Amino acid sequence: MRPEKHSLTLKGHRTSVSLEPEFWAAFRDLAARRGLGINALAAEIDIARGDQGLASAIRVAVLNDLLEQASNDEPPAPAAPPHLSKNIPQG
Repeated sequence: MRPEKHSLTLKGHRTSVSLEPEFWAAFRDLAARRGLGINALAAEIDIARGDQGLASAIRVAVLNDLLEQASNDEPPAPAAPPHLSKNIPQG
């Protein structure tokens, strides 16, 4: 799949982020499970990302969430693509 560009608002400014559709879906699911909007979750990730690009930082946050779910023996987020969830090592 080709990345899709979406606008986010960080610190009152619009910025565009390109992610694959599967990452957008998993990112939205992560935000919903945390009770946040995607702009609020992106702002949290933005603060913690250091030199890393925002799109990369979002992908890493999504991956870390999926890995955490797998290590807790929780089912993967509904938006997790099958090729990602079946390759996560089971603890």
